Parts: sequence; C-alpha cells; structure tokens
Amino acid sequence: MKVSYHGHSVVRVETDSHTILIDPFISGNEACDLDAGSVKTDVILLTHGHNDHVGDTEEIAKRNEALVVAPNELAGYLEGKGLNTHPMHIGGAHEFDFGKVKYTQAFHGSSFTEDDGTIIYTGMPGGILLTINGKTIYHVGDTGLFSDLKLIGEMNDIDLAFVPIGDNFTMGPEDALVAADWINADTVVPVHYNTFPVIEQDPEAFASKVKTGKGLAMNIGDSVDL
Repeated sequence: MKVSYHGHSVVRVETDSHTILIDPFISGNEACDLDAGSVKTDVILLTHGHNDHVGDTEEIAKRNEALVVAPNELAGYLEGKGLNTHPMHIGGAHEFDFGKVKYTQAFHGSSFTEDDGTIIYTGMPGGILLTINGKTIYHVGDTGLFSDLKLIGEMNDIDLAFVPIGDNFTMGPEDALVAADWINADTVVPVHYNTFPVIEQDPEAFASKVKTGKGLAMNIGDSVDL
C-alpha cells in the first residue's frame, strides 16, 4: 500500500485494488501537484465540510463514479449534488470493500460556502481512522488539541498519522507535538500548513521534535509504503 501527500490536507492511498483520496482540495491549492480534471480514484473520504477540504470532490466523484464517505450532513448535501455517498458519524465504523473507516471527534467547525456566499451547515467535523490489511492510517482532520487523542492512541495501533500544525485554524506545532505523543503512531506527518500566509510553519522543525515514533515532513508528491 502506497500513501502519498499532496499539499494542505490532501492524502492519497493506493492499494492493489483501490485508490482513495482524502480531502481533495486541488483547484486553488498552489501546493497541490494533482490535477482535478484527470486524477483517478474509487473512493473519496472527507473529514469535514470546509471548502479547503471538500475541494474538488464533486467534479472528481462524478467523473470517476467514486463513492464519497463523509459525516452525515455533509454526505446528505453531496448526495443532493448527485454524488454516491455513504454517511457516517462520530464514533461510527464501517467495513467497506476497500477497508475499514471509523470517524473520531475533531474540535473545529464544518460548513460549505457556495459560490454565491451561501453557507451550508455540514454537521460535525471529524478525524478518520482508515484500516487496510492490518495497517491503520489516522487522518486527524482539522482540530485543536484535546485529551481524547491519547485514548485514540491507546485504543488503536496506528502506523501513520497526519497531524495539522498550521496554527490559527488548527493546532499549532507545540500542541501538535503533544498530540503526536498521545496518538503514538509509528510515523507522524505534519499537514495543513503553508497553504496560506496565516498558517506558515516549518514542517522539518516540527518533524525533528517528534519524540514518539518518527516525524516525517513529506514533500509534495512524496509517498511511503505500508
């Protein structure tokens, strides 16, 4: 299984039989190396409804006839756009043909802003535990630091975690280091930074300070094998 990072919070997981995209914010994301008009995927997983995470979901899902897994209200909104969705909610897990998805809590907001400025409520934000062939990836989503991250780390054998470090909208590096210790993943990758000036951070500096597991600052397009 190959897991690659594509800027902001965009993660791609490739197995022998499926390609999974998490939070495909591609258009308007200068840090992303993917092309929304040609990227292929079977599944899209969404942490929450903010535009910089839903991104190009509608275009990509329609072109690929992909399944979209999302928190309940967000899934309902996207179903109304004609997408094939599977709604979930915090604490719930489901076994799909591509692997197991479980949503964790995240302390953040969740709404989608239409082109005309209309704001659509899209339910609770979440993190995603994705388990495939005995390997678990934890996409923490957008969140502040909260103590249940320690419980999540104790309850799950996490191989690879994607943790936001940008500050202002999410955890900053200091809180993210505490989160990394609590999550107790084998490898911790910083995300959600440098896309906008207000979230500029040094991912290498963060990765060098991770004490539990290995910190890994992935360049755009870099991948790891699980």
